[in-house]
Amino acid sequence: MASLQEQLLKAGLADEKKAKKIRKEKNKTNKAVRKNQQNADTSLQDEIKVQKNEQAKLDAERNRVIQEQIELKSEHGKVKQMIQQLHITDVAGETAFNYVLDNKVKTLSVDKITYNALTKGQIGLCVLEGKPYIMPSIAIEKIKAVDEAYVLVLNENTATEIEEDDPYADFQIPDDLMW
Repeated sequence: MASLQEQLLKAGLADEKKAKKIRKEKNKTNKAVRKNQQNADTSLQDEIKVQKNEQAKLDAERNRVIQEQIELKSEHGKVKQMIQQLHITDVAGETAFNYVLDNKVKTLSVDKITYNALTKGQIGLCVLEGKPYIMPSIAIEKIKAVDEAYVLVLNENTATEIEEDDPYADFQIPDDLMW
């Protein structure tokens, strides 16, 4: 099969002088490239490199997002496991402790010791799948660091400051006052 150049010559669409000139230039550039005197035309290769680099950046970003989602799921799994394992049981009693869950006031019947610990912030309430769990405050702080949605009640365990000129300083209101 004849080359395109030969076919164009036979058809009369190109002349012999132009064909020789083009052949000479092509041979010169090939020779220069072989002797490393001139760089070959690498624009297509450069475009491919740029596209590969952009694709690598996009892939790295996608992988980072996927990795963050996996870590978040792992942390939530750890929180669920912590709630299921560390919750305090045997707190049933006659004292009512009120808390808010899903914009509704709920009541939890606990004993007096648990009620006092809840009001002082030594223990608190967490929710898992709509069910409240009584947890130590240290565990609740760790859970709160991951996601505050699990924490229902954790009172501050701080002493109230008394002003010196307060006329009612001698009459403190207890935290566990029932109305």
